[in-house]
Amino acid sequence: MKKDWEIKKLEETVEFQRGLTYSKKDEIDFSENIVLRSNNIDLLKNELDFTELKYINPAIEVPENKKVKKGSLLICTANGSKSHLGKVALIDDDYNYAFGGFMGQITPKQNLNSKFLFYLMTSDKYKKFINELSDGANINNLKFSDLGQFEIPLPPLPEQQRIVSILDEAFAAIAKAKANAERNLKNAKELFESYLQGVFERRGVGWEERKVKDIGFAQTGTTPKTAEKENYGDFIPFIKPADVDFSGIGDIRYDNEGLSEIGLKKGRKMESGSILMVCIGATIGKAGFAEREVSCNQQINSLTVKKEFEAKFIYYAMTSRGFQDKVLLEGKGAQATLPIINKSKWENLTIAFPKSKTEQKVFVEKLDALSIESQKLQEIYLKKIADLGELKKSILQKAFSGELETEKIFVQ
Repeated sequence: MKKDWEIKKLEETVEFQRGLTYSKKDEIDFSENIVLRSNNIDLLKNELDFTELKYINPAIEVPENKKVKKGSLLICTANGSKSHLGKVALIDDDYNYAFGGFMGQITPKQNLNSKFLFYLMTSDKYKKFINELSDGANINNLKFSDLGQFEIPLPPLPEQQRIVSILDEAFAAIAKAKANAERNLKNAKELFESYLQGVFERRGVGWEERKVKDIGFAQTGTTPKTAEKENYGDFIPFIKPADVDFSGIGDIRYDNEGLSEIGLKKGRKMESGSILMVCIGATIGKAGFAEREVSCNQQINSLTVKKEFEAKFIYYAMTSRGFQDKVLLEGKGAQATLPIINKSKWENLTIAFPKSKTEQKVFVEKLDALSIESQKLQEIYLKKIADLGELKKSILQKAFSGELETEKIFVQ
């Protein structure tokens, strides 16, 4: 810490104001009386989000000190989720909006730059302070008497402004680099998806179409009684929807839960090479390729492919847009509120494939190779995004420990 820097408590450097309280009956569909709430602070971006606004009766007179003020910070002081408690956003304009009773407004005094304070309150130091306030408990109310104890490094105002200028430039460069990495990540994912769809949209000579039940043995999983503890063990993996395609490449998680040998006799076994598909709920159509023998619950349908077919090709066919659309269409038709497709309808859906098993194998080799290459690219860009996040944390740490000396921070 530099010699001319002070350490002060937050309560010494800001004014704090709690938000407007109103009753549920005051809420209406639309008015010019707008109240900002917890959901109006984006947790990841630490900025105001006006996607979902709350309107109250225009007859309610909102005091000026209950309205957001440009240059102040809006903070969440109460929320059902501990992760949202203490999240902040810089108020960049006089919106003439009120802020709700579960929110607070922090207004820096003259010797504190508002953006300097904002950056400090997005740092790991601040997040650690908020987490430690709860001491592991699920607190749902942040008192200013507690928040005010947060210690802030306070350099002279010109130094604050210099630091803010450097952070603005650095974080703009990081945001640009992150956007590029995210775009490249999206392109890497679409590379494989585009080729996969092309295979099934541009069918060559010698293709035919059959029902699922004519391609292999279809069955629905079942759950042995959980009250009978002897049904569960490590004899065979017991697959649930969350275990299917859990990392987005058709893989299956085998180590979550298992059945005992006794339990398997009450359940159903799927052979190695079987295709598992979630057939109910928000993840309907999610598919995985089993590399070993498994059992599964009743939310999953499985297909064990006949030897005349290349099993992995049929898996890819079932992940194609054409087949997925059929699953979703049948699922939504069954029940509007909860998509579901039973075994009977599922096994009567059709799949297109080249009659030659050799040709099926060629497609699988190409798709497998492209999938591996796509995954490598995705890992590169995911690491890049993670590294940028760490760089941002490192810059913030240096900024508030007096180590941010350079005028330029280069972001690759």
